[in-house]
Amino acid sequence: MNFEPVMNPYDLTIAEASHLLKSRRISSVELTRAVLDRVSSVEGKLHAFVTVTENLALSQAEKADSRLSSGDATPLTGIPVIIKDNICTRGILTTCSSQMLRNFVPPYDATVMEKLNSHDIVLVGKGNMDEFAMGSSNEYSTFGPTRNPWDTERVPGGSSGGPAAGVAAGEAVYALGSDTGGSVRQPAGFCSVVGLKPTYGRVSRYGLVAFASSLDQIGPLARDVTDAALVMNAIAGHDPRDATSVPHPTPDYTRSLIPEIKGLRLGIPKEYFVEGMEAGVKQVIQTAISRLEEMGATIEEVSLPSMKYALSAYYIIAPSEASANLARYDGVKYGFSVQDAENMWDALEKTRQYGFGIEVKRRIMLGTHALSSGYYDAYYLKAQKVRTLIRQEFNQAFERFDALITPTSPTVPFKIGEKVEDPLQMYLSDVCTLPINIAGIPGISIPAGFVNGLPVGMQILAKPFAEEMILRIAFAYEQATGWHKQRPPI
Repeated sequence: MNFEPVMNPYDLTIAEASHLLKSRRISSVELTRAVLDRVSSVEGKLHAFVTVTENLALSQAEKADSRLSSGDATPLTGIPVIIKDNICTRGILTTCSSQMLRNFVPPYDATVMEKLNSHDIVLVGKGNMDEFAMGSSNEYSTFGPTRNPWDTERVPGGSSGGPAAGVAAGEAVYALGSDTGGSVRQPAGFCSVVGLKPTYGRVSRYGLVAFASSLDQIGPLARDVTDAALVMNAIAGHDPRDATSVPHPTPDYTRSLIPEIKGLRLGIPKEYFVEGMEAGVKQVIQTAISRLEEMGATIEEVSLPSMKYALSAYYIIAPSEASANLARYDGVKYGFSVQDAENMWDALEKTRQYGFGIEVKRRIMLGTHALSSGYYDAYYLKAQKVRTLIRQEFNQAFERFDALITPTSPTVPFKIGEKVEDPLQMYLSDVCTLPINIAGIPGISIPAGFVNGLPVGMQILAKPFAEEMILRIAFAYEQATGWHKQRPPI
């Protein structure tokens, strides 16, 4: 069968590509080859991947074409995807961008991979990330930093920087990332794509290499809101293998995509416009809020006073859980192991010394201290009490408002190396995103404009399991503005 040529297939959305595939105007093999050619063209500038699975991708594309020919395809059939390198893929390296797991090949698939594979997707490769998902810039990868396709001298955000940059640059049509304190939404904002963190428990964490188990959640990175909804349809749902998975009914998220928000009540938390926020970012978000008001939404300022403590609470809770989760890397069971040692304890110490990078070690030490005898009540217990207050304030806000609108980040993408020597400044990059993980609520980042050619993201938050509401508002804003149609110059 001969197919009509399609201009730049790697720039298609899921919905566009699916339409062309089902109408047989393009084959999955052709789409996949176009994406792989794009990878060959730009990967040397971006470094979005840890592993490129070219042969597997072409094999999966052939299988997808057979399914497409049978008329049994879904919207994701034959569509190329990047999977963040902390999501287990059977038979394929899953390194967490760490020396500790440099050669780890999982014997099983994460639940989200099982779900995607049932649609006959095409896996282009595993996305680069901050080591063990600990970082806000993708500079803490053992394999080197990913670069932002809008300006390769700048960071793409983290920790899902590779997947976000790859989607923005056309190295895949969409991606899966993980979000512990903003690691899907912040790079989405920095790369001008859509990033959605579902409600905690909405998407199975089985097969996600753990960082902070009460905060981690898998979510999609996509080119527009429709694509994010399509991916959510595929990955959401209860999983008995994940004790934190919630048996909550899963809707068809695409049904919420209506370009109408008239009458919706939107709150603007004043605490999110933090000291140190760049003036250009503030202006872009204020313009976006005005646009939402023009579209018929009711806008009102709201105060969430405990938010100023969220950063401090997060950097006690997350490192404490990381300290516990990463204790399993002892050089005995699997992963990196130092053999040149005098005894078992020396081997354990050296394995962790050389297997973990600087940021991972920093967080392990912070967490171990916070959990230690004599400090537990002063730090960890107090942080959990702050977490309860933050949840309560969000719950009270959602009694008044359908959603809250905030910036995704207080800055535009910063230059590589600018903050890596200053952990506090790096941590402040997540000040707008991490309260959502603490509360367990859903949030989405969508493109809202640019400052001197650099992307700015807007965040939409809603009550637990109200992904439909944030998708509706995001879709309406997207249709009214068109920022999502911009592509980076790389």
